Amino acid sequence: MPRISPAPLHLDEAVELTRTGDVWLFRGRTVADRAIQLSTNSPVNHVGMSVVIEDLPPLMWHAELGRSLVDVWSGANQRGVQLHDLRQAVLVWGQRYGQRAWLRQLDPEVTADMEDAVLRTVARLDGTPFPSSARLATRWVSGRFAGRRRDERAEPGGSAQLETAYCAEVVAVTYEAMGLLPSGRGSHWYDPGRFWSGDRLPLVLGSLGNEIAVTIPDA
Repeated sequence: MPRISPAPLHLDEAVELTRTGDVWLFRGRTVADRAIQLSTNSPVNHVGMSVVIEDLPPLMWHAELGRSLVDVWSGANQRGVQLHDLRQAVLVWGQRYGQRAWLRQLDPEVTADMEDAVLRTVARLDGTPFPSSARLATRWVSGRFAGRRRDERAEPGGSAQLETAYCAEVVAVTYEAMGLLPSGRGSHWYDPGRFWSGDRLPLVLGSLGNEIAVTIPDA
């Protein structure tokens, strides 16, 4: 069961309530957004994961082409896999990119060992380049029609060694490292829609609650 009611939340409320492992989903209206939604048969085009550890501010772990925010891990503005201040990241996606946002909460809350796995994954993947548009489309299509990928190198714990990564791969590989997803399935199988409740995400542990609409303030 989700920890809170699925009634809409203001962004500040959502940031206050989110915990490590919660999923953030975004839906836009641009041509690129629609192309992602159509190619993945999904109502959303972007996914990120909350990282809320000890006295750190709530952070978002995701991958994108933009570099408008400072990456918390590297201290630089970079493209690709990034760790951002969560509130600022949602504001960018809502105000600058014109996206709607939803939060799905993971139940139960993660353990200290899972948090350590998240930090190891961040240390390994932060800064990984975002794939080209052609490569991205190829991976989505191949992932949809292939139940397993055998051409990836796996590290202990099931995390794939990625030369490039898009948003859903980042969340999936992190979930694998946390022990929430099975490690046998390749990360290419995942796209943003896999993390929407209308699809079936094969979690080994826990469950994700229903989507909670997040109200983003105007710029």
